[in-house]
Amino acid sequence: MPGDALSNDPAELRRRIDTTKAHPARVYDVFLGGKDNYPIDRAAAAAGLAANPRGYLDVRHNRDFMRRAVTRLATEDGVRQFLDVGTGLPTGENVHQIAQRINPDARIVYVDHDPVVLAHARALLTSGPEGRTDYIDADLREPATILEQAAKTIDFDQPVALILAAILHFVEDDQAYAVVRELVDALPPGSRLVLSHLTDELHPEPARAVQRTYTERGFTFVFRSKAEVERLFTDIPGVTLDEPGVVPVHHWHPDPAPAPPAIDPDEFEQLDDIEKIRYRDINDVTDADINVYGAAGRK
Repeated sequence: MPGDALSNDPAELRRRIDTTKAHPARVYDVFLGGKDNYPIDRAAAAAGLAANPRGYLDVRHNRDFMRRAVTRLATEDGVRQFLDVGTGLPTGENVHQIAQRINPDARIVYVDHDPVVLAHARALLTSGPEGRTDYIDADLREPATILEQAAKTIDFDQPVALILAAILHFVEDDQAYAVVRELVDALPPGSRLVLSHLTDELHPEPARAVQRTYTERGFTFVFRSKAEVERLFTDIPGVTLDEPGVVPVHHWHPDPAPAPPAIDPDEFEQLDDIEKIRYRDINDVTDADINVYGAAGRK
């Protein structure tokens, strides 16, 4: 039941998990080197990698954008409340780990509607002793439910950072703008909006090739241009874009990405292309590699 995620029993969660179709959150998990995925998801990731051999950099740099954004908000702006909608699987460092390392009393609410994510929710709910972390089982298209349930953890009289990382391209145009506006309208002044979004504007051919591989496997996404991503901010009264505006994610306040795990070179060569991804250093990124815009704004 939305808003009561952890009360779902394991049997019900298992019934909700469809292992016959690839799922975006699980494919994303594959590219991040996670283990919470199925052969069908690995096959989809492999097909995407075949269509664009450096496409994993979109996923990895989207994640690194989120790291930098949360770090800046917590450090420079002192933000202590985060609403992360479409959080995905708990692969690598998550928002609460980043934020609570800086501000131990930070409160974080995660929102997702995938049963695999829900099954791993307790891995997310490992807040530090001074802060608080919660999880809501709700769809992005249900902003009223999200806000109602998040209010149990988040104080909406104090600034909140709303994070919509790599989620809005799964929502059709009219609905996407309406959902973002409803969520931001509920936030107090001083709040922040952070989002990233796939685009075919930068490098149409590889982006659309990857899109075709995923469409064949049952899920699609909506590409948006820089101007359309800017509208997600500028269509909301009182919201201003931060510098440098809407840019490819690796250009948003860049700093070196963390080094990958160490591995013996001979062992690395024995891995398949998908398994090698988690050991690749993403600091060799070029402008030709990225098809994701990132931006942040202030209310």
